[in-house]
Amino acid sequence: MPEAAATRPFPAPRPVPAGAPEPLPEPARAELRLEAVLGALSDPLRLRVVRALLMESEAFDHPCGWFGIDRPKSSLTHHFRALREAGLIRQRQYGLERRSHVRVDDLEARFPGLLALVAAWRPPAP
Repeated sequence: MPEAAATRPFPAPRPVPAGAPEPLPEPARAELRLEAVLGALSDPLRLRVVRALLMESEAFDHPCGWFGIDRPKSSLTHHFRALREAGLIRQRQYGLERRSHVRVDDLEARFPGLLALVAAWRPPAP
C-alpha cells in the first residue's frame, strides 16, 4: 500500500462492483484543473456532499436522496453536475437515478492533500 494511502484521514475508496454501469462523461485525470475543483468546492452544499461521500459513505456510491438535502431536484442536479464536471465525483446511471462517489485516486494524484483538507472541514455552527 502506498504511504499516502496509509495516512489518509478518510476511508480507502471501495472497489467498483461487478456489473456497475460505465461512468458518465467526466474530465480525465490529466485534465483536472485546480481552479475548477476549488470553484466547485467553494459552494458549501457541494463541499458538504464531497465530505459526506468521503467520510460517511456506506456503499460504493450513493443516490442524491442518501444525502438528505432538502432542495428541489433541479437544484441538486445542478450541484452534482458541477462536482462531476470539475472532476470531484464520478457518477453512474442506474435506471432513473445517478449515484456518486469521490474520485479519490485521481484527486490525490493531481492535488495531494486536498481531500485531507475536505475531510478536516467542519461546517460553521448555525
